[in-house]
Amino acid sequence: MKRVLISVFCVSLIISCKPAQNTSSSKNTSTSNESASTYWQQHADYEMDIDMDVNTYQYKGTQKLVYTNNSPDVLNKVFYHLYFNAFQPGSEMDVRSQNIPDPDARVKGRIAKLKPNEIGYIKVNSLKQNGVTINHETVGTVLEVELAKAIQPGESVTFDMVFDAQVPVQIRRSGRNNKEGVALSMTQWYPKLAEYDYEGWHADPYIGREFHGVWGNFDVTLHIDKNYVVGGTGYLQNPNEVGHGYETGTVKTPKSEKLTWHFKAPNVHDFTWAADPEYKHDTMQVPNG
Repeated sequence: MKRVLISVFCVSLIISCKPAQNTSSSKNTSTSNESASTYWQQHADYEMDIDMDVNTYQYKGTQKLVYTNNSPDVLNKVFYHLYFNAFQPGSEMDVRSQNIPDPDARVKGRIAKLKPNEIGYIKVNSLKQNGVTINHETVGTVLEVELAKAIQPGESVTFDMVFDAQVPVQIRRSGRNNKEGVALSMTQWYPKLAEYDYEGWHADPYIGREFHGVWGNFDVTLHIDKNYVVGGTGYLQNPNEVGHGYETGTVKTPKSEKLTWHFKAPNVHDFTWAADPEYKHDTMQVPNG
């Protein structure tokens, strides 16, 4: 059965959330009552270039992240989430799902049975802060980063990262070849900076639920097999280079086995995408545009 991919050109969503209760104890400074009562949000702008191999389900990526510390605190370290690392035998999610009653029937003992070419992982190969190589350690689904220099209140710094990853067989919402037959359902797929708020760092390991992220702008370039149709967060920047129903004029696709998809998503806290060779992309004109 053919799957249909629908483009929604502009959706505005405002969500009011209760602060998370389970947070990391990695607080850099003790926040005073005065600073805690003054509202602020951190800001993260991502620029990523991703090369996807649809045969091995592996991809390589570079990430440039400009992080602005809008808090009143000096930050001596930062943390990234590496969510795909949960889908490996022996992970905390695997152990939990086999030893504690879990209302999520999708998991159970499935992670333990994954083969090496079916697991998920995100491996950070290098990381720099303002051009200076910095130390980092992967602990399960969290990357702990030692800064070359503390980030002062109001300061912006640039992190440059090189990483590679593998898409796991879909067990929860993200992964490959789900039960509906979609090849790639990509959520929580990149090294994602943890949130820092008045409670401190939310650098929780991924055991049962994901955690909130930092708002910012995303600029994502994806190189993928030319037969795959992609839907992604935000707005496609080069519709006449990819076609597949996105085009607004003459399609000028390059003569290569991969297409380059360029998306920009302003003022969001995550970037997701999905791709499948059987997707059919359609658009609809609604009243008043």
